Amino acid sequence: MPETKQRFKVIIRCQECGEKYILRGRPNEEGGLDTGFKRCVCGNETKFDIDVTEEG
Repeated sequence: MPETKQRFKVIIRCQECGEKYILRGRPNEEGGLDTGFKRCVCGNETKFDIDVTEEG
């Protein structure tokens, strides 16, 4: 059975418009998480509140 990386629940809230995104992420080589998230629908790419919790 192939080894799977640990997954995390990532909640991203935009500080500009308040939009909330709930995603799953996996650790990457740089020490961060890969979720595929790029920017908010309002165009914000930098100002976010991010909450990460481990999935069981």
